[in-house]
Amino acid sequence: MSVLAGIHPVREALLAGRPIDRVLVAKGAGGPRLQEIIDLCRERKVPLRFEPRAALDRATASATHQGVAAFAAAQSATTLEAAAAARGLLVILDGIEDPHNLGAIVRTAHAAGAAAVIIPERRAAGVTETVAKAAAGALEHLPLVKVTNVNRCIEELKEQGYWIYGLDERGAVAYDRVEYNAPAAIVLGGEGHGLHQQTARHCDVLVRIPMAGAIASLNVSVAAGVALFEWRRRNPQ
Repeated sequence: MSVLAGIHPVREALLAGRPIDRVLVAKGAGGPRLQEIIDLCRERKVPLRFEPRAALDRATASATHQGVAAFAAAQSATTLEAAAAARGLLVILDGIEDPHNLGAIVRTAHAAGAAAVIIPERRAAGVTETVAKAAAGALEHLPLVKVTNVNRCIEELKEQGYWIYGLDERGAVAYDRVEYNAPAAIVLGGEGHGLHQQTARHCDVLVRIPMAGAIASLNVSVAAGVALFEWRRRNPQ
């Protein structure tokens, strides 16, 4: 059982039909967005309880819950085989450690039309309530794949015809100049270190985002938005 905190995560979980044990609403809280959640609970016969705000603080470990929290079934990840079969854009994360960045990338990947996000099981941020909040409901719609080894995952995708594009400041070609073949996967490195050297070697092409200022690189979630929406521009759906 996992706890969802905030209007967006709870609303999207209800709309997506995710199994929910109960929803807590803070006494005295109101507004049209909260009323929509209450109406959805009643429509879907999800148990609804009105509790003191302190009870929601305890349930969510004092996260910013906006007056609503839900106890939902743990979200299951899809498999690499199922994600690859979609033949759409895959986003591979090579060691993202900040849960806010992970959530923001998931949100952006969903908005750009990605088929799935692939994350390593170890040495990276896990899927927590903080991630769910930063993703603003996108976790309910975008499949996640957990893999034990990112480089092995890349090689398996290449065997299935995927082209692997690594986003790296050392890339030889600009992100908006490269020819994106299909199906494609875009690999994003972790905060600070970027792509691991071994991971970079497994990519077919390394692409960079040209920088005009003195700072050498963007925050990884911002860089993800730049690269993913360039792919989206080339592949309107």
